[in-house]
Amino acid sequence: MSKLWFLENVNLFKILCPHKFADYKNCHNFDSYSKSDYVYFEEETSSKVFLIEKGKIKIGYYTEEGDEVVKSILGKGELFGEKAILGEEKRNEFAQCLENNTSICPIAVPTLHELMRDNQTFTLKVYKFISFRIKKLERRLQLLMFKDAKTRLLEFLNDLCEDYGICCEETGGMKITHPYTQKDIASLIGTSRPTLNLMMNDLKEEGVIDFNRKEILLLKKSA
Repeated sequence: MSKLWFLENVNLFKILCPHKFADYKNCHNFDSYSKSDYVYFEEETSSKVFLIEKGKIKIGYYTEEGDEVVKSILGKGELFGEKAILGEEKRNEFAQCLENNTSICPIAVPTLHELMRDNQTFTLKVYKFISFRIKKLERRLQLLMFKDAKTRLLEFLNDLCEDYGICCEETGGMKITHPYTQKDIASLIGTSRPTLNLMMNDLKEEGVIDFNRKEILLLKKSA
């Protein structure tokens, strides 16, 4: 595996000095986790950001009633815990591994601040990334609060199309090869797996989508 995998997969790090970050990786061990392990809990001290080398991470929080709210599910090459960069002292969310053999690179906030001081373009990219992540989260929470389950699913499919969709010449639609399980999708849109299955089958009967375990064919993109 390339020592600069994060330069190839995360836009934030394409502009980092390759020698500096390669040296950092050579002298720091990556942390390994098993499925269901927590990287951090709510109220823990916020002193690091994390890059995912392998595996999937669920970010979420618990309501006062004890219900879990999933904010995002992240995969290889993605960054989380980024609010520590802005001075967050305690976590207001948890980060939990969804797969065995998950590998994560922790970066202390002072180290990242040093990298930011040395590279103004990188600093702007970091803040742009954080702004984008916050806006995306706000939109998802608005959907959870104010939209019905079917609308949430259609919006999620549109987002998947933006991230993973490619044109399918045979149908004129968009083929989406995605990393999510049905449990992941149900968590992200705030519903149960049986309800998700019913809605997916309804959309298939309506000619909106076709799907299998790892691919969704979006035949009609909702407005």
